[in-house]
Amino acid sequence: MKNDVWIRDVFFVACGGIGLALVGFVILASDKMEPPHSLDVDGQEIADVREVASHVDRCFQEACLAANLETADRVDDLTVARRAALALAGTLPSVEEIRVLQELPSADRVHWYVSRLLDDQRTSDYLAERFGRVFVGVDEGPFLLFRRRRFVAWLSEQLRKNRPYDEIVEELLVDGGIWTDSPAVNFYTHNIIPGSDESKPDAVRMAGRTSRAFLGMRIDCLQCHDDFLGNINLGSASELTGGQQLDFHRLASFFGEVENSIVGIRDDLESPVYEYRLLDAEEPSAIAPSVPFNPHLDPGQGPLRERLAMWVTHPENAPFARATVNRIWAIMFGRGLMEPVDDIPLAGPFPPALEILTKDFVNSGYDLHRLIRIVSSTEAFQRESAADFDVSTEHEEQFAVFPLIRLRPEQVAGCVIQATSLMTIDSTAHILARLTQFGQQNEFVSRYGDLGEDEFLAQGETVTQRLLMLNGKMIDERISGGLNSPRHVGFLSPSPETAVETIYLAALTRLPTDEESQYFSSQLKEMSNEEFNSKIQDVYWTLFNSVEFVWNH
Repeated sequence: MKNDVWIRDVFFVACGGIGLALVGFVILASDKMEPPHSLDVDGQEIADVREVASHVDRCFQEACLAANLETADRVDDLTVARRAALALAGTLPSVEEIRVLQELPSADRVHWYVSRLLDDQRTSDYLAERFGRVFVGVDEGPFLLFRRRRFVAWLSEQLRKNRPYDEIVEELLVDGGIWTDSPAVNFYTHNIIPGSDESKPDAVRMAGRTSRAFLGMRIDCLQCHDDFLGNINLGSASELTGGQQLDFHRLASFFGEVENSIVGIRDDLESPVYEYRLLDAEEPSAIAPSVPFNPHLDPGQGPLRERLAMWVTHPENAPFARATVNRIWAIMFGRGLMEPVDDIPLAGPFPPALEILTKDFVNSGYDLHRLIRIVSSTEAFQRESAADFDVSTEHEEQFAVFPLIRLRPEQVAGCVIQATSLMTIDSTAHILARLTQFGQQNEFVSRYGDLGEDEFLAQGETVTQRLLMLNGKMIDERISGGLNSPRHVGFLSPSPETAVETIYLAALTRLPTDEESQYFSSQLKEMSNEEFNSKIQDVYWTLFNSVEFVWNH
């Protein structure tokens, strides 16, 4: 495979666009992809994955039966692959990948493609960015003290290795050193407020980020006052107590010893005790560290940050695993099993499917890859989003149908770029293709609008977004560029029907219907080369501006 990539790159440089077109032809003509390494997982483990998925399926079946809800049919394998690619890599399956999938037995396609994605650096990079938004936000943070790209690159490497998630979080909470040499400490340096005491990360911000990112609980509203509305319950699931301002600041006190020194982030054991002026108090008072719930899981001794990390990631601390499962589900479906994803009550009630997945996640040693395999194997992930019955909000809430979710800005850009390349744009792609992708995607997202930390906020399309899809710079460059697939399709296709089929696979990850094929093929017949290429570009533009293209369905 490595030799194939080297030959392809040399051929590109030597022969230019025609060389790339011929390479595209070779790739489409034969299977040159190596099988995913993840296919080598133990057969028993795959059986276990499917068994857990079947338990989740039964939960939804029982819920739909109790609510008298019909369920949608299963979609085709290519649609499942599209959903998986959008969720895990932020893009579409390439025509190269689709041709390989079409040669596989139907029963093996989903497992093969999810395994390929889990092996792919595109997946670790994309998931690292999604989790990075939760851990350190989207802004560049304090100048000189924060390296967001370094942090996300480190996180991507941990996810690519499938390092247990509890170990990743533990390192985030306890690591020390310089933010360039120890990327995990950017979790702390991001919370150093410029213009204030730059020798210490802000403990209040650290507590708020910890509760939301790792525990899926919004207790940061207790920063200023007690919970007077009864929205926050702490203590333990068996003995709940109302949220108090003191509870939040006891959590913040765990970060009271952290300082930014000449050697980077470290614990200053001689640091003054954490103090805060509580509501109605005249003076600040010293506040000792204490966890806000499940206190029996707190070791009670040792360095403060280590104590906190042990409590957060303790196997019996269900909110930690539950929040992670809910976020992975939301990334793959566009909505969580519980919403908002960072506001899960301590005592529930919880969907039965969430509890099954949470228990398995803990028992598996916090294996994210296994969790993703299970979710992608469920009937809920493989159901149609349309049905022959009236689909209501309740159908989507019970996952009787796959929820319709508008694509995120980076997903739209990733889809346009991949759809206009017959070959897969991954880490083995030519450096020019990857550099072009990087520049075009960043520019498009900045114009299209980034959702920021509001990961799952539903928003309608804006006028600016519609105009970018109609006549934006990236759309025009990708469609009319001489090295992209619109030109190759026109050059390589033996017939108009083949050209239309290839375009539909590239843009919509499906074959055209007979009516669609007949209509577009009739438009392409008996044309000169230039006219044919121009019409090919028109078909691409039409599909890019269809509702089907910009929604996950």
